[in-house]
Amino acid sequence: MVDLSVNCAGIKSSNPFWLASAPPSNSAYQNCKAFEKGWGGTVWKTIGEPVMNVFNRYGGLDYNGQKIFGLNNIELISDRPIETNFREIAETKKLWPDRAVVVSLMVESKRETWHEIVKRTIDTGCDGIELNYGCPHGMSERGMGAAVGQVPEYCKMITEWVTEISTIPVLVKLTPNVSNIQLPARAAKAAGADGITLINTINSIIGVNLDPFELKPNVGGKGGHGGYAGPAVKPIALHLLSQVAIDPEVNLPISGIGGVSNWRDALEFILLGASNVQVCTAVMHHGFRIVEDMIDGMTNWMNEKGITSLDQIRGKSLPRIDNFGNFDLLNKTIARIDQQKCIHCNLCYVACEDTAHQCIDLTEENGHSKTEVREKDCVGCALCSLVCPVDNCISMVRIDDGSTSKTWNQLNEEFRKSGKPMTWEELAKFQHKHGIEIH
Repeated sequence: MVDLSVNCAGIKSSNPFWLASAPPSNSAYQNCKAFEKGWGGTVWKTIGEPVMNVFNRYGGLDYNGQKIFGLNNIELISDRPIETNFREIAETKKLWPDRAVVVSLMVESKRETWHEIVKRTIDTGCDGIELNYGCPHGMSERGMGAAVGQVPEYCKMITEWVTEISTIPVLVKLTPNVSNIQLPARAAKAAGADGITLINTINSIIGVNLDPFELKPNVGGKGGHGGYAGPAVKPIALHLLSQVAIDPEVNLPISGIGGVSNWRDALEFILLGASNVQVCTAVMHHGFRIVEDMIDGMTNWMNEKGITSLDQIRGKSLPRIDNFGNFDLLNKTIARIDQQKCIHCNLCYVACEDTAHQCIDLTEENGHSKTEVREKDCVGCALCSLVCPVDNCISMVRIDDGSTSKTWNQLNEEFRKSGKPMTWEELAKFQHKHGIEIH
């Protein structure tokens, strides 16, 4: 029997799929509708300082026929009265006691202001608090959002104001717009946070209209930087997630966000250390119903693998993260083309010939082109397999026997001990000795 339930920093939910703090979680109507579809939790759209949102606040990036591959927004926090939000939060939690209801907060950097809103939040009966230190636009100009998340000292100070009075779990939502995300994560840990949420949106300008030269989105002829989200940001989110997850100075549960569109994406986040995932852009694109496929897909995958709990796989990919200097230089792969599957588009040939290592030959056979890899020249870069439009037509095959290995760090150390400088000639000798030819 598969159990999808999770516990993120003391906040329990029936499955790992939560709505992120965003337009889909803006009201009781929306959150209750999401729970009816099967979502395990929600993070209520950020409440706090009074704001008025602008009109035309989203910009989309379409790619290769896919709509909203990336989504840019200049929307601020909730523009609904704070009293309305608190009333609806309490009503929603009473109606759905088995679902996680977390409230995202953002107010000015004053201790008494934070104390007041935290107390009012706790009074709703919600399960946890998420501190929004990530908004890259609008609020950061007021000294909130990313303006806090980018300064570890501010992150620590405000988190301490919250944790000193909070009786429920506190998650700190971090901005990706930093050079080292471990520093604000450590600050949150030092301040007593119960968990980390990441990533918030990435600072961006989504594009320019080439006719009137206006930015997208356009507000009366003007535009500016906004928050970037959607499938396109997932690789960045996975990287930053892993950096926090492997940091022994943090060691906190993580709620993962950033381009989660299906159950496969969610599993990648969990394998890199996330306790659960939050979803926004995919819901804005396809609606609350997508959680049904997420639950079914994850359940079926776990059944096939014989996995009964997500705890069994959480963080399993983290030990595979290593420094480049520890990669095996003698692990050699080459490309092989399945001629039965090849559709003779020649994309592999063009990519290799023009931008890689010129090791694919193009010949004529039976009236059509034939692409073949010269294996002795192939460096195993894998570009051909990436541009190939046919699944499994080009495979990367390991050809060394695995009996020996050598990392760059080991090689450096050997040269250091021998007293020899590592010259191009000495490196060429090493490569030739191990059957690695560079053309």
